[in-house]
Amino acid sequence: MTQTASTDFLIIGGGIAGVSAAAELAPLGSTRLIEAEAHLAYHASGRSAALYEPFYGPPPMVTLSLASREGLDAAGVLSPRGVMLVVGHDDAGLLDEEAALMRMTEIDREAALAACPGLDPAKLARAALGGDAQDIDTDKLIQSYLRRAKAQGAQVELSAPATAITRRAGLWRVATPRGEFSAAVLVNAAGAWADPVAQMAGVAPKSIVPHRRSMARIAAPAGVDVSGWPMLLGARDSFYAKPDAGALIVSPGDAESTTPHDAWADDLVLAEGLARYEALMRYPVERMLANWAGLRSFAPDGAPVYGRDPDEPDFIWFAGQGGYGFQSSVAAARLIADLVAERPTDPELTRAIDPARFA
Repeated sequence: MTQTASTDFLIIGGGIAGVSAAAELAPLGSTRLIEAEAHLAYHASGRSAALYEPFYGPPPMVTLSLASREGLDAAGVLSPRGVMLVVGHDDAGLLDEEAALMRMTEIDREAALAACPGLDPAKLARAALGGDAQDIDTDKLIQSYLRRAKAQGAQVELSAPATAITRRAGLWRVATPRGEFSAAVLVNAAGAWADPVAQMAGVAPKSIVPHRRSMARIAAPAGVDVSGWPMLLGARDSFYAKPDAGALIVSPGDAESTTPHDAWADDLVLAEGLARYEALMRYPVERMLANWAGLRSFAPDGAPVYGRDPDEPDFIWFAGQGGYGFQSSVAAARLIADLVAERPTDPELTRAIDPARFA
């Protein structure tokens, strides 16, 4: 097996976590990122709903998402979208609690129908509007991080799945079909594969479990411009819908635990979600253009797992983003770099996401 020169940092995983980490770690030392697939952002990062809604998620993600806003603005990847929670008559009592959690303001039905003319006035009971939701240009953001990383000398190896990980003479050594790569510090940004990567390295897993999220792209109603509609959220995550390049993306909001794999949508789950969406709309779903699924990975408490492993300090966890990876990426990657460089961090935040909480 071909062996390459060692680097300071070796990142496993080429999704939003791995690429953003590369951009922040490269100024600190030589950096290499290895990705199992032939393209970056192939799995969860390439199948994201791509929305910035900072109050959507567990408290540590809210903190990181709010702290990421300035950097996302600077990268030029945000554009106005808006988000609206909509409930039918059977679920009208659910709006208050859910709107409060996301810091949304209830609006009257006329305002809701004006914001989204596709809603059926006979079916809509109540609605609440969030003021800070933005679309994220995910490809542009990935490329921005990649350019920054490469400008600082970072190297990227594609089609390089880790097949074995050992630690010898103070270095992590990762075997791949493209050769062996070694580094002093190993960053586990492997998404749904984070626990298997840890186990391969002899590090205790953190019970990070992937959950499937299915998506359908449907045709917009004939003659209807949906581009200005806000993202729609159903009660209890029963569905969400979002304009996308002249069409609509609709998800049933599923979160079925599964194993790491190249995910695909479940036809029955999609049909149920589309029916819940259709139950509030004036237009029937006439045509599905495409469907897919991604894996959102969660630790048991829902918070991400970021930082040094308590037993192997040179093994860095950057996993368990739970679907909030893009909107929190700026602050999350900076936090990883701060932890690696042993710079000061917010103690309350770092305790909430510390891998040692599972020790």
